[in-house]
Amino acid sequence: MDRLEYFKGLLEKSPNNPMVHYSLALEYYKLGDYENTIKHMETYLSLKEDEGAGYRTLAKCYEELGDYEKAIRVLEEGIQKAIKYNHPSMAEEFRSWVEQLRSLQSF
Repeated sequence: MDRLEYFKGLLEKSPNNPMVHYSLALEYYKLGDYENTIKHMETYLSLKEDEGAGYRTLAKCYEELGDYEKAIRVLEEGIQKAIKYNHPSMAEEFRSWVEQLRSLQSF
């Protein structure tokens, strides 16, 4: 059984387990399935407070889909969480990324 099928099976048994949604999101991300990544990452974030890494994956999906505005909103929320959990380098990474996305919006 592959990892995706394994986590789908876990989801059937425990649909409100945040880590199952997180794991599914990462598996879908590896496959380039950004819509399913977004679905599971947003569910994960609604069930558990993340320290920042989940926001990186979610923002990358929106960026890949060309929705820079949503990517920026996700990163701004991720900055707040990174600061809250004392991850200053992550917060700075996200700030730089926001600036890059804003420059892409101006084209």
